[in-house]
Amino acid sequence: MPFNYTRTVRFQDTDAAGVVYFTNVLAMCHEAYEASLAAWGINLKTFFSNPEVALPVIHASVDFYRPMFAGDRLTIQLTPKQVAGDEFEIAYQVFSGEVAGKSAAKALTKHVCINAATRTRKQLSDKLIQWLRQFES
Repeated sequence: MPFNYTRTVRFQDTDAAGVVYFTNVLAMCHEAYEASLAAWGINLKTFFSNPEVALPVIHASVDFYRPMFAGDRLTIQLTPKQVAGDEFEIAYQVFSGEVAGKSAAKALTKHVCINAATRTRKQLSDKLIQWLRQFES
């Protein structure tokens, strides 16, 4: 089951044409990712400032289906899944207005777990694996 995050598009999220600037969609998706971690009980301060572990994004993509404007109420549905012992990906569906309506965008981010000091891959933590498993069907 996906995690739902709601957010209103702010004027600062838009470009000169008045629509959401493309990179801001990824920023909003990352907000949803952080909210899902916090909802699971993960302390965001320690999670993102861990001196031993980092989870950099190694791939990101966005497809747009219709414009989003300042004032639009968005629902971002995220569904993460483990890809390997040291990798996971998160699929996002962005809806403007009703969730049952047509998607405004979809995005994907892929993450790898590394030792922050040596920059070598390492296995995902048990806590992160538990977070991922809650989304399995």
